[in-house]
Amino acid sequence: MNKLHRRGFLKVSSLYAGVLFGINLFGTQALAGDSQGLGKAQLKVAVLSASGRAGKLITQEALAKGLSVTAFVRDSKKLADISNANLKVVQKDTFSLTASDLSGFDIIIDAFGEWQNLELHKKHLEHLASVLKGNNAKFLIVGGAGSLYMDKSHTTQLIDTPSFPDEFKPLASAQAEGLEFLRTGAITNWVHVSPPADFVFDAPKSGKYKIIGEEFEVNAKGESKGSYADYAAAMIEIALDPKYNKERVGVIGL
Repeated sequence: MNKLHRRGFLKVSSLYAGVLFGINLFGTQALAGDSQGLGKAQLKVAVLSASGRAGKLITQEALAKGLSVTAFVRDSKKLADISNANLKVVQKDTFSLTASDLSGFDIIIDAFGEWQNLELHKKHLEHLASVLKGNNAKFLIVGGAGSLYMDKSHTTQLIDTPSFPDEFKPLASAQAEGLEFLRTGAITNWVHVSPPADFVFDAPKSGKYKIIGEEFEVNAKGESKGSYADYAAAMIEIALDPKYNKERVGVIGL
């Protein structure tokens, strides 16, 4: 395995102060008029924890695609710089969301993040599962890279490798627990989207990324690396393409 940079894991951890971690290249989004995809003009999207680093970029990417977006945040001021007729901001904590809050959406994207109280990764999913009972919206979650498999037999995960920093193992384990909860089917139509191991917030949007499956991959430079902006673009592509369902995928920059 290529050596993973400690800086990359620090980038990943910063996501949760604000998020962590198929084969289509950028440019194949399923948009309106594509018989394989969902008509974007009719779609209503909810973004949970929309003011965090990943959540805000995902919100902006969805708006750029012409989707109708409702952003759920704890502090609406954090989205005051986004002016768009297709955006509605609701100030409400994830654990306060009810079934009525999340009804009527075609897509729900969960960008919840927590670094200190790691039990909340699974607990917030349990809460969402209870309020989403009977709701067939496509549910996507910003997940973790630590649970990506390092072998075809799916017995060793990235978190199990010697290069994985000890200080990030508790967070990676909590995110992996959330993935296993999703695999139980408690939420009907789910997709767990793992970012690259080296997840860089301040890198520009390149438009060059790859959607991978359950197994860890690197790009031509031998890196599992990518920007938040490209990850946000991949998230919306995955959200709009119905072939992604009930599975975990990952994203790496090219």
